[in-house]
Amino acid sequence: MKGKFIVIEGIDGCGKTTQIEELSKWLPNSGLLEKESRLITTREPGGSLLGKKLRRLILDNNENNKPSSLAELLLYSADRAEHISKIISPALKNNDWVISDRFCDSTLAYQGYGRNINLEIIKNIQSIVCQGEYPDLTFFLEISPEESILRRKNEVPDRIESEGIKFLQKVNEGFKIIAKEKNWKVISASQNIKTISNQI
Repeated sequence: MKGKFIVIEGIDGCGKTTQIEELSKWLPNSGLLEKESRLITTREPGGSLLGKKLRRLILDNNENNKPSSLAELLLYSADRAEHISKIISPALKNNDWVISDRFCDSTLAYQGYGRNINLEIIKNIQSIVCQGEYPDLTFFLEISPEESILRRKNEVPDRIESEGIKFLQKVNEGFKIIAKEKNWKVISASQNIKTISNQI
């Protein structure tokens, strides 16, 4: 039997990390996991050892290190290829469950809708990179770009978070389109933490 693959998506500040923590506490006692199954939480970028190095490159806010849009896409793709090969696929084959903070549709939202890279190019790259691994279930935690910025006002932003409201609006619209196309579970992330975790 193969394990289950769950992904939580949304723009920065929507509460993905918090809800992954809540879900990770609930699942082991839910009766859904088999006794020998483990629960693995991970993220993109940075889920693998190589991915951690790529994450530093991708999110570096030094203007001199800013990659082109195409280079950015390929760095995310390299991170994902390694993530799948080293973390996700072995876990699922071992009947373990995987919860990931972001997966391939974040690339469609940020690099496709946000950066205006041709969506078909991104999908073609993903068909190679994903190696047949796609989520069994995806949750989209939906908040407005304005609320996202407000929630992160006291944080030091990384390069992607520094792009501003117009970029974030394009990304958020992209997520909404993808969520509808793929029949994701959409949850308002403006609710309190407990309400959201109960819905998940």
